[in-house]
Amino acid sequence: MDVIRLAEIRETPLSVDEVLAAVADPGAGGTALFVGTVRDEDHRRAVARLSYSAHPTAVEALRTVLEKVAAEFPVRAIAAAHRIGDLEIGDLAVVVAAACPHRAEAFAACRMLIDDLKAQVPIWKHQSFTDGDEEWVGAN
Repeated sequence: MDVIRLAEIRETPLSVDEVLAAVADPGAGGTALFVGTVRDEDHRRAVARLSYSAHPTAVEALRTVLEKVAAEFPVRAIAAAHRIGDLEIGDLAVVVAAACPHRAEAFAACRMLIDDLKAQVPIWKHQSFTDGDEEWVGAN
C-alpha cells in the first residue's frame, strides 16, 4: 500500500478532518498534524487578503517532497493539501500530516514535510495589505 495518501493542490477549501482521515493507520502510534491558516498580520503589517498561485509542476514537486519524507522516516501514512486561489483571513492554507509508529518520528516527519513543502514546492503568495500595498512571497 502506498503511504502517500493525499497530495493535492486545489482551489476548494481544505479540511483537517479529511487529512487526518487520510493518514489513519492501525500501525501508527503517533500522528502529527500541521495546519497553516491565513493570518491578519505579516511583519507587523495588517493583511487584507491574499491569493496563492501554483506552477503546473507543483503537484509533482509536492509528491517528491512526500516521497522524500517517507524515505527518511518510518511513515505509515502521509498527506498534504495546499490551497490556491483567493483566501480570506482565517482560511486554511495548508494541512499536512504524518502517521508513524511513534510520536517523535511523527513530529519529525511532519516538521520536515511542512518545511520542505514551503521551500521546494512552487507555490507563491500574493498579499494585499490594508494600506493598499502588496507583495509576492516565494516568487523569487
